[in-house]
Amino acid sequence: MREIIEKTRTFRKFEQDRDISEATLTELVDLARLGGSARNCQPWQYAIVTGTEACAKVFPFLAWAGYLSDWKGPEPGEQPNAYIICLLNSEWLKGSALEAQFDLGIATQNLLLGAMDCGIGGCRIGAFNPKIADIFDLPGHLSVSLIVALGYPKEEVMIESCRDDNDIRYWRDESNIHHVPKRSLDDIVIDLAIR
Repeated sequence: MREIIEKTRTFRKFEQDRDISEATLTELVDLARLGGSARNCQPWQYAIVTGTEACAKVFPFLAWAGYLSDWKGPEPGEQPNAYIICLLNSEWLKGSALEAQFDLGIATQNLLLGAMDCGIGGCRIGAFNPKIADIFDLPGHLSVSLIVALGYPKEEVMIESCRDDNDIRYWRDESNIHHVPKRSLDDIVIDLAIR
């Protein structure tokens, strides 16, 4: 289990010409469906986007890697060849929208773990232009909350220790390896006294 979690990183460069089958994408959505849900209301629905033309319509609405200010996203040939559009169904929402967002985190982690088990990488994208909704024929009770970009990775992502508590920014080196600092276990486990 630890190995697949360590391998499941955020990938932003993909083998664009290597397709993911519709059956695999459907299975990944099924894994998302199986995650826990507050009040068990299960307010999420998912749209699968594949194909060169459809993916090309989605791509311009996305923002990539905020810490890499000089990088505007994957170049042609390195762009995702599938997306999962995560849609909040307001008619199914029983609790708060915040509870639903927790559910979405669980669901998309299931999806990404399953993807990595198939050798597929992904990137959750919450930074997108809201006008992306205009390219879909969305009923009023559905809203786009998150986009998961998918593809076979075309980059190496490495976990490393944080240099200090305030330096959590990911970065790329001259070899184009993406480095992701993580706080140490000793830093995140604390001893709390109980009153």
